[in-house]
This record gives sequence, structure tokens and C-alpha cells, in this order.
Amino acid sequence: MTDQEEQLLKETKRAEKRAAEDVEQLARDQARRKANLAREQAIEEDQKERETKRAEKRAAEDIKQLARDQARKKANLAREQAIAEAQEARKLKAKKQTQE
Repeated sequence: MTDQEEQLLKETKRAEKRAAEDVEQLARDQARRKANLAREQAIEEDQKERETKRAEKRAAEDIKQLARDQARKKANLAREQAIAEAQEARKLKAKKQTQE
């Protein structure tokens, strides 16, 4: 083989090797992108799940707070009614005593 043929053979082998390395690099890049995408999707799903749980917890707390507020209003109303009834009873008692 002549020097020129040997040089051409070496260049051809280098080109083939470079092409194979490029294919391998492309495959690695694709795998990395796929892994990154999967990781990002997992993070998004986890965030959505946590947000859903927070929303459910917040809704349950709102319901409990509403029930507490209603109970407090009911207790206040009952106390006001009892005070009003006691005042009315005192007025009637005072009126009876003045009539006697």
C-alpha cells in the first residue's frame, strides 16, 4: 500500500470513529434529556399532589372554622337572650314590688 492509500485509510477510520462517537454522544444526550424530562415531570406531579393536599386541608379547616363560628354565634345569641329574659324578669319583679 502506498503512503497515500495508508493516509486515506487512517482518515477513513478516524472519520468512522468520530461518526461512532457522535452517535454515542447523541444517544447519551438523548438519554440525559429523557431523564431530565422524567425528573421534571415527577417534580411537577409531586407539587400538584402537595397542592391538592394543601387545598383539601385548607377546605377542611375552613369547614371547622365555619362550624366554630356558628357555634360561637349561637352561644352569644343564647347568652343575649338569657340576659334579656333576666332583665325582663327583674323588671316584672320590680313592678310587682312597687305595686304591693
